[in-house]
Amino acid sequence: MSQLQLRHTLQQDSFSLSVDVSIPATGVTGVFGESGSGKTTLLRCVAGLESSESPDDRAIHERRIGYVFQEPQLFEHLTVRKNIEYGLKRCAAATSAPDEIIQLLDIEALMHRMPASLSGGEAQRVSIARVLCQSPQLILMDEPLSALDQRRKDDVLPYLDRLRAELSIPMLYVSHSIDEICRLCDHLLILQAGRIVAEGELHTVLGRLDLPQLGGANSGVALDAKRVRYDAEFDLSTVAISGGELFLPGDVGRDTIRLRIRASDVSLTRELPSASSILNILPAKIVEIVPESVATALVKVSVRQDSLISRVTNRSVRQLNLAVGDELFAQVKSATVRY
Repeated sequence: MSQLQLRHTLQQDSFSLSVDVSIPATGVTGVFGESGSGKTTLLRCVAGLESSESPDDRAIHERRIGYVFQEPQLFEHLTVRKNIEYGLKRCAAATSAPDEIIQLLDIEALMHRMPASLSGGEAQRVSIARVLCQSPQLILMDEPLSALDQRRKDDVLPYLDRLRAELSIPMLYVSHSIDEICRLCDHLLILQAGRIVAEGELHTVLGRLDLPQLGGANSGVALDAKRVRYDAEFDLSTVAISGGELFLPGDVGRDTIRLRIRASDVSLTRELPSASSILNILPAKIVEIVPESVATALVKVSVRQDSLISRVTNRSVRQLNLAVGDELFAQVKSATVRY
């Protein structure tokens, strides 16, 4: 697989950025970290908007990089169509067939509207379409959903799923939301104080217990699963992971899906329950135990080739006498599906 090299050094007052990392030249690479860690600064350096020390000394317009900002950068005095045409006229490499992109983002009905009449989600889809119509070789997305409420985010996310599935353009996707990262990304960079502290394939990085950025509410894993069957009587889908089958509400529809399972939704038991409301119970083996706080610990278990993380109380660790190598059962209370 070909790689893209991100090599940037920048000093801004008391903040310094020093990044030297290779990422896949396909798919979506997530950039995650706390506020002030340098996520946006990194994207601005890649785009050439910051004068960083970098092997790439091309001018901004020569880099063929599309930048989707937190707020849609639309001209308020131009219609949606004119906004898109504005970008086409000023880019020599712009696509000559923008209709496919317009259909991909489902904005045909918006072409004669003015930006002020668009919802936040519609405006962001138009902004993304304008970027894509300029035929970029790399797309940078800087928290494109952060200004939207949850309902509008839910409206836009399926279109980002579609871009990921249907376009071959690599993307760098910055977000404060680990759920967005899990849903959209294949590779993950974690930034802290301007430095890369972790990078790699998404599933692998999320499974680490030594990263504070992935603690608390962010603790959990991403798993790839295959649809097995759908039970219309109970409106339940059965999906398979390496460690067994899971039941999920609704019809997942697709043959292959990604699951986000939070640590708070996994419990551990020494014995197989004879009667429980929890449907998803898998044989598991403890591979790591890390104290999280005075009250809780994170326990990583293997379910064959996959892993789960469970948040348990330190009292439970003691009462159950949990130790690395122990075989027990993991109970999965819920999972989020990426369609």
